[in-house]
Amino acid sequence: MGELSASQARRIALYAQGFGTPRPSGRIDRRHLRRVLRHIGLIQIDSVNVLVRSQELPLFARLGPHPRSLIPDATAAGELFEYWVHEACHVPVEQRPLYRWAMEAHPRWKSMRRFAAERPDVIDFVRDRVRADGPLVASDLEMRDRPKGQWWDWDDGKLALEHLFRTGEVAATRRPNDFARLYDLAERVIPAHVRDLPTPSAHDAKKELLVLAAEYHGVGTAADLADYHRLAHTRALLAELVEEGRLVATTVDGWTQRAFMHPDAVLPRRIRGSALLSPFDPVVWFRDRAERLFDFHYRIEIYVPKPKRVFGYYVLPFLLDDRLVARVDLKADRATGRLLVLGSYGEAGVDPVEVAEALSEELRSLAAWLQLDAGVVVADRGELAPAVRAQVS
Repeated sequence: MGELSASQARRIALYAQGFGTPRPSGRIDRRHLRRVLRHIGLIQIDSVNVLVRSQELPLFARLGPHPRSLIPDATAAGELFEYWVHEACHVPVEQRPLYRWAMEAHPRWKSMRRFAAERPDVIDFVRDRVRADGPLVASDLEMRDRPKGQWWDWDDGKLALEHLFRTGEVAATRRPNDFARLYDLAERVIPAHVRDLPTPSAHDAKKELLVLAAEYHGVGTAADLADYHRLAHTRALLAELVEEGRLVATTVDGWTQRAFMHPDAVLPRRIRGSALLSPFDPVVWFRDRAERLFDFHYRIEIYVPKPKRVFGYYVLPFLLDDRLVARVDLKADRATGRLLVLGSYGEAGVDPVEVAEALSEELRSLAAWLQLDAGVVVADRGELAPAVRAQVS
């Protein structure tokens, strides 16, 4: 295609991410989940539940209202497995061999491997407990010898479980009531036909992951492609893939770095539709890419003290056609059955009435899907709030 314009790059990227076709209008089932995964490859997991857990939002963005059991049902059927990829993610199980190099020796987990080397007795004890009693959660081991602190205050039992999880000896599912990880031997979770697949070399596996990243992104810089599966030292691999014709080197107007495009990337004439995006949706999870593609400056403020937040605690970007045009701070008030729009902010130059009309329709659909039957309530914060409130009411 030669040099791509910024508009062309956006459309290629959004089509690759599954926004090139209308949402399904009939019954939605696991076939639609598979279709989404062919476009995005993995679904990042996050436990924050102020609105809905993040892993449910990429499906809502691409499918609209759907059975909320799709992901756990696919996991139970052996179609998805959980692993540390971009971060903790649901991944199609047939891709598991591509991560065996990480299970063997990954530099992200040096401290955990050091713990395993220093305390093999703990690793052996926990492995035996999982074999005898799994599936189990970390608290079932009853190994905490101090009061639990904040965040990542793991006891030895949890450290051992996470080490075994990362090395692939155990696999994890999620307990429905509290979303805690349930650990069990991989042979009891991962289907035998997947366990029996050949193991590619680290070199070949990383090349495959880069090609998949290009397929999911459509077009991206070396940093974009590496970030998708958290790979390092990819320059030589990308050069090989270009030489082999599995990636196409190109440029994008306004990008300072060379771009790489998947050979089967599609450039649609237009993108139509709207979607609320999870903070961890692949369209926006790499903030530098979001700024290059959409001129959209986005930061997650969950960990920012409330007085210092600019937009709010759980802020979702709003996609309208091929632009990110607004952002909304959302909360599910389950006690009263309301979807709270705590802040509504439009991007510079947008038509507030046009954006509010599309956004309010998406908010009503989200509220109905989450069974917040008392409807949508729009607070005063944000310059877009009056227009959104008028459309909602």
